[in-house]
Order: sequence, then C-alpha cells, then structure tokens
Amino acid sequence: MSDLIFDQPDRFTVGVIGEVGSRLFLLQVRQGRSLLTVKVEKLQVASLATYLARVVKAMGRPAHLPEQLDLEVDDLVIDFSVGEVNVALDEERDRITVLLEAIAGADEEPTDRALITVTKEQAGAFAIKATTLVEAGRPPCPLCALPLDPRGHDCPRTNGFRAPIT
Repeated sequence: MSDLIFDQPDRFTVGVIGEVGSRLFLLQVRQGRSLLTVKVEKLQVASLATYLARVVKAMGRPAHLPEQLDLEVDDLVIDFSVGEVNVALDEERDRITVLLEAIAGADEEPTDRALITVTKEQAGAFAIKATTLVEAGRPPCPLCALPLDPRGHDCPRTNGFRAPIT
C-alpha cells in the first residue's frame, strides 16, 4: 500500500468534468510540486461537504477563505478512484485530516490512500464549492428523490402505473 501524505497542502479542491447528467467528480490536492487527482462519487462529495461544513462551524469562524479553487486540468491524470472517505479532527493543531482510500477488490486492502491535512479555511472553501457543484446537478424527482433525467424519468415509486416524469 502506498500512502500519499499532504500535511500542508497549497490547494484542496473539487471540480467536475462533463455535462450535467454525466459529470465526473474529481478531488484534487496540491502541495508544492506534488499533485493528486482522484475520482470521487457525487454522494461522497456531498457527504464530505456537509461534514466539513459542520466541523468548520464547530471550530469557529474561519479567516479568509482560499479563492483559487479551479482544477488543474492540463495533462490531467486520475491517480485512483476513491472507495472510502474518513475525516478526523485535530483540535490541538486546529486542523482537519481527510483520508481517501482507493477502491479495493473483494478481500483486498486498498492499494493507495491519501492523508490530507487541511486548515479550517481550506475545509470551508472546499465545502462551499462542493455544495455548489452538487446542487448544480439534475433536480431530484419529487417522489423518489432520484435525479430527473432530461429524456424522462421512470420513477420507481409509480410502480409502472404512471407515464414517465419529464
């Protein structure tokens, strides 16, 4: 297993590539010359944003939030796909550590993982950007909460008795 450690990252951000309905969510961290880009699921991004927002609120008002949160897309290489996300709070250092573990096969340990320790300002900026990206997606169905597809939506709650929602 290889551990990638970012204990003082210059940038911690999230972004998307593609159109609504078929977007690829990417989490990216840079520390000096080291750049890590990982594929994450939309629900992982939403959950991480919600949790980080709660933690930052509990830690107290952050100072100035980072403004440069664009993905670095020149020669983009995805290092791994995230299977598990864990978060720990270091109250003594006033820092938050995010652990990203690669998707592992059955009965296997993840082959890659990244430990990213961020400030509350970086966490707050990430949470705001992530929430904005998630909310910019397809609206949820009022019956089942699954995303509405522009081509129509066969809602499982209608049990086949209604025309698809458009």
